[in-house]
Amino acid sequence: MNSLWDSRPIRFSTYAAGLLIGAVLWEYFGGKVNPSYGAPLSATAKRFIFLVSNGQLQDAVLGSLQLYFVGFISAVLAASLFGLLMSRLNYLRVGFENYIMLLYATPMIAMVPFIKSVLEIGFAAKFTVVFLFGFFPVLYNTLEGARSVKPEMVEVAKSFRSGEFALWRDLLIPHTVPFILTGIRQGAGRALVGVVAAEFLISSSGLGGLIQDQQGKYSMSGVFASITVLTAMGLLLMWIGRVLENRMAAWRGLNR
Repeated sequence: MNSLWDSRPIRFSTYAAGLLIGAVLWEYFGGKVNPSYGAPLSATAKRFIFLVSNGQLQDAVLGSLQLYFVGFISAVLAASLFGLLMSRLNYLRVGFENYIMLLYATPMIAMVPFIKSVLEIGFAAKFTVVFLFGFFPVLYNTLEGARSVKPEMVEVAKSFRSGEFALWRDLLIPHTVPFILTGIRQGAGRALVGVVAAEFLISSSGLGGLIQDQQGKYSMSGVFASITVLTAMGLLLMWIGRVLENRMAAWRGLNR
């Protein structure tokens, strides 16, 4: 049974059948509900083409991607560096670990009104929201990866007179990179949620602003078209993270 399922044509056919069934159900039930809160697939596709033709969708996607990449890349760099530093400096770990766990467990969307009140409406506030959404998954995984370095390996490196720089270059960073990539995969989706939350709650822009605009025009087909694009972006970003993580899995002796 497993060998049959591993066949690429069988898997492709199964996925295609699932998508086809979902499209048929969407078209049928979307046409039955009140247009104020539903739209069939055909109407959504027509609205999608309209939004592309007038440039609204492209502008919204570019705006959201700009915010996403600036915020998330900054979060990855900062979280990776801070996690590695915490693994080497005990006073940092003791001083910040409880706060990190507290913030990691806190729903970040609850912080958005506070961030808005402090930084006001603008790119800085939205950047901060995306940064925080993506920061903690990467930090937590980086810290766990650096902690998993065996003390014996550190002692062996020191016995060969490795300095702190060589220890980071030859042992700590190579061992931690797969864990950082796991954090990136986990944080990629959260950061996209942060983008939408910032565009909804701080100032209307990007895909979040487009959804609000289409909702204000009572165009549920436009809302669904925007949500579908967001879903595709999320799936693509998480797939990229999964591919990178799997390529580095061999560093941890895992078979994926």
